[in-house]
Amino acid sequence: MDPRLTEAALRIADALERLAPPRPAALDLTAADAFVWHPESKRLHPVATVSRVAIGLLQGIDRQKTLLLDNTLRFAAGFPANNAMLWGARGMGKSSLVKAAHAEANARHPGSLVLIEIHREDIVTLPDLLRGLRGQSRRILIFCDDLSFEREDADYKALKSVLDGGIEGRPENVLFYATSNRRHLMPRDMIENERATAITPSEATEEKVSLSDRFGLWIGFHNCDQDTFFAMIEGYAGALALPITPAALHAEAVEWSVTRGGRSGRVAWQFIQDLAGRLGVRAG
Repeated sequence: MDPRLTEAALRIADALERLAPPRPAALDLTAADAFVWHPESKRLHPVATVSRVAIGLLQGIDRQKTLLLDNTLRFAAGFPANNAMLWGARGMGKSSLVKAAHAEANARHPGSLVLIEIHREDIVTLPDLLRGLRGQSRRILIFCDDLSFEREDADYKALKSVLDGGIEGRPENVLFYATSNRRHLMPRDMIENERATAITPSEATEEKVSLSDRFGLWIGFHNCDQDTFFAMIEGYAGALALPITPAALHAEAVEWSVTRGGRSGRVAWQFIQDLAGRLGVRAG
């Protein structure tokens, strides 16, 4: 071959290598038990300490705890389990339960389960994340908090594909947990608009609501009554050993809930944080 052609070919190869993006590094799941997905760099940021409460402190959601914990423990032990959708009233412990179930599973099966949080706006990059998780030895929960979709939002199609139906499929070592205030992840007017304007209304509606069907486990959360609210604050107060009588605790809790305009697990925890501070007790 002509030396000049060889030299030109080498220069072209060098230029192409400089233009090509670097090969992404393999995702490392050994640094921690929890990570946050950063799609711009295709990296997992380790979280040394997860912000969570112990599963025993979550009151008023006993059935929900049993369902999600059983599903999570089966998965951590290497058995089949379902993707889970936790939907319903805000502040009733949906995301807290996911994080608590992850911690409980690792307490019973040390090092078995990784929790990866993906933000709602990054759902479109979920296929990239799954490709990086294929072949990993650890079992993985991908968690998206407050998942929902708005009008003209097509990201839900990417989620549908990776959960069930895509040619690659979901890796056997991965489950997807999501929380939402909406049962079908989309506002009612969005679904009804599709039904009203489509040539075949039933097919258009099916397209929208079928996303939630990809979750084998649906767990509903509902507003709590006063007895359940009292059980929540009593559980928190007992765990922190707050020096206050039950009567005084209930009276202050009622006043707090009235000022907040409702009762929920989040309101109960916020009340306990305020009360502990006033009583000089550290909420570790």
